[in-house]
Amino acid sequence: MVEDVSKTPPLHVLMASPEITPLAKTGGLGDVLGSLPRALERLGLRLSLIMPAYRSVLNSGLPLEDTGIGFPVPVSHRMEEGRLLKTKTGGAISIYLIRADQYFDRDSLYGTPDGDYADNAERFVFFARAVLEVLKLDPPAILHLHDWQSAPAVAFLKAQPHLYPELSSMKTILTVHNLGYQGLFDYADWHLLNLEERFFTPPYLEFHGRINFLKGGLVFADKITTVSPTYAQEIKTAEQGFGLDGVFRKRAKDLVGILNGADYEVWDPETDPLIYQTYGSENLSGKRLCKSDLQKVFRLHIDPDIPLIGMVSRLTSQKGFDLLEEAMDDLLSRGTQFVLLGTGDRRYEQIFSKMPERYPGRTAVQIDFDESLAHKIIAGSDLLLMPSRYEPSGLTQLYSLRYGTIPIVRATGGLRDTISEFDPKTGKGNGFLFVPYEVPALLHALDRALNLLRQKEEWSTIMKNAMAADFPWARSARLYADLYQGLAEQPSFRDIA
Repeated sequence: MVEDVSKTPPLHVLMASPEITPLAKTGGLGDVLGSLPRALERLGLRLSLIMPAYRSVLNSGLPLEDTGIGFPVPVSHRMEEGRLLKTKTGGAISIYLIRADQYFDRDSLYGTPDGDYADNAERFVFFARAVLEVLKLDPPAILHLHDWQSAPAVAFLKAQPHLYPELSSMKTILTVHNLGYQGLFDYADWHLLNLEERFFTPPYLEFHGRINFLKGGLVFADKITTVSPTYAQEIKTAEQGFGLDGVFRKRAKDLVGILNGADYEVWDPETDPLIYQTYGSENLSGKRLCKSDLQKVFRLHIDPDIPLIGMVSRLTSQKGFDLLEEAMDDLLSRGTQFVLLGTGDRRYEQIFSKMPERYPGRTAVQIDFDESLAHKIIAGSDLLLMPSRYEPSGLTQLYSLRYGTIPIVRATGGLRDTISEFDPKTGKGNGFLFVPYEVPALLHALDRALNLLRQKEEWSTIMKNAMAADFPWARSARLYADLYQGLAEQPSFRDIA
């Protein structure tokens, strides 16, 4: 007898994340959680999302429904209360919000420019445990966890299955968005986790005498993904494994690199309401107007022939700001203008906020995140600079390609997977790359770009190549959907306890 597949309920996937755009965002993680679930929903999956109810979410003005559901969450030797809120951001995707004001009613998500909140271990132990409590009400087929803040949930689930019998058939996936952030805490916080002492050992959560939340997820998750194929290979090396390369090598058969996509409903110069003038590859006059508008907004000299370099980035050494600080004199000596938007480490905020005084009329820096201004910079710049020390995936270079803003990037991670060096002989390629993490290599790539920029016909070719590059979420979502389906068909997880 042939099964009537039309009556088969859609596979239920719940994603737990500390950030979801438009509710809360500090970087690319939030953007991924704002776009990937919608692409998966279009493939016929049932998606739910869950995150903390931060102060910014509660004050956002979005319609938040109090479900009336409260639940106790074990933290150390006591119980903390959580409440479940609910909202939607379009489609049929429900976003659940775990409210616990003692943990999440704060100005920022994770800390201040001076450092992380001292109780982040407790905050995200609570979140991870709370996720499992909520899942008992409607167990999904797949729990998809994102980054260190939610990773402990799978450790709790696998190490203490007797506490979660309702979830015994659920499969788990952990996505590593940035291995530079692992959730490292002192042993003094171990009591918060309520795990047996044997799990504070090198095979499990112990990491050089500290607790490693991300490692706990990596050890226990059924599958591990990261956000580009190249990064999936890089993290198995000592150079980019951040001390966890051995774990990734051990779990290599369960590790998959799936490139992030771009949300072209939001990032499309032909329809973008946030830029001065829309444009497309067949008519680039609007881009020239966007450039003059950007120069005007930042009070730079308005001249279409001055090469304008843009950056929209977190200000951290990971993003290459130590390299950029050293290169600024040489970069600007080439007759360029430079525009920067972002926030990050206090040191780099202070250094780069002084650049307009040091280079008057040639640099503009805004220490902030402004979505509208980000679009203006991507649309109005000639070049986008991403000199990252490492880059798991990167989204900004994908946006800039669609806007005909040519990337200059270091060949690492997702940047290597998406940007190809322009070859004047063949007319192929969409950007400029450098490999050694050194100022001369960066400047050499910049010089190649500036030389091409002076050759109008060749520059028109690279712009059209860039704008034709296509990295839709639909392609990445299909890879995730196949991973989910294959995992759902496997036997239930082994009992490691």
